Amino acid sequence: MYVVTAASAAGRAGCLVGFASQCSIDPPRFTVWLSTANHTYRVARKAEYLTVHLLRREDRALAELFGEETGDRVDKFSAVGWRPGEAGSPVLEQVCSWFTGRIDGRIEGGDHVGFLLAPVAVCPPIEGPPPPLLRYRELRDLDPGHPA
Repeated sequence: MYVVTAASAAGRAGCLVGFASQCSIDPPRFTVWLSTANHTYRVARKAEYLTVHLLRREDRALAELFGEETGDRVDKFSAVGWRPGEAGSPVLEQVCSWFTGRIDGRIEGGDHVGFLLAPVAVCPPIEGPPPPLLRYRELRDLDPGHPA
């Protein structure tokens, strides 16, 4: 699972994302899919960059915040440490695996839109064995901030 963050003239936003994948090796590209019902989608439409944070099992509270709350009603960033990245795209301090990508295209996909990202900034490498990742099956009980 991922948290995707964005910043634009429309504000700052972030949401929990389960649909995402590397989609090219050379050049490197990654696509994240945002629900069109989501506040983050509305901010991302006007953004130049998105930051994608890979969640570890220990990041469940972060997944709950960005998955159960909606930016339409709550400033999620007031509850977490973050810093502005490329063009203000928020980088969450608690997450050690992240990258920021320039939005190179959008792909209509029904109730989700894919944002094609070209990485421009990457977190420093993690030392030691990789931590266990947070998976969808561990979050099935979340009550989403918006319907899918």
